[in-house]
Amino acid sequence: MRTFRRVAVFCGSSDDVAPHWRMLAATTGALLARRGITVVYGGGGTGLMGEVADAALATGGQVWGVIPRRLLELEVGHAGCTELLVVDGMHARKTLMAQLSDAFIALPGGWGTLEEVAEATTWTQLGYHRKPVGLLNAHGYYDALLGWIDHAAKEGFIRPAHRHLLLARDEPETLLDALATMELPTSFF
Repeated sequence: MRTFRRVAVFCGSSDDVAPHWRMLAATTGALLARRGITVVYGGGGTGLMGEVADAALATGGQVWGVIPRRLLELEVGHAGCTELLVVDGMHARKTLMAQLSDAFIALPGGWGTLEEVAEATTWTQLGYHRKPVGLLNAHGYYDALLGWIDHAAKEGFIRPAHRHLLLARDEPETLLDALATMELPTSFF
């Protein structure tokens, strides 16, 4: 069983979402803080990103934001982070988040969230790191993506050993527990 010191959280930054998504983000941030796990996230103060950070901080947790300079200059950074690390761009952001984190979870989000979770999973598949990746599939948010993954595996584009590199659970607590006990494949190809 793994012990997580820091977990990267990928999620949306839009404020134009339903209240239940905000509640899910706050629940996740508070859970990580209660377990003594530092939140590593994109450094934003809006949308689900802001909710995760605010809840973790309010629960006494540590929050490390990693934000590109350009986004910080647009004033979308979270001013209350324990640490706010400023990088030169999106690639540097993902690289640093991966270096700092022991695992990755994706809450609902858009293009950026999809891209981040896909890259983290690919890095696990290729052996660039041995860190588990999970989707918080609350309210069936990721059902269509999980269907596509099954289809890609059926068609031979995802090897059987890699099909379950991306775990999915409906609740934050069960997702963290599953990631802690997840068996990662030893073969990359």
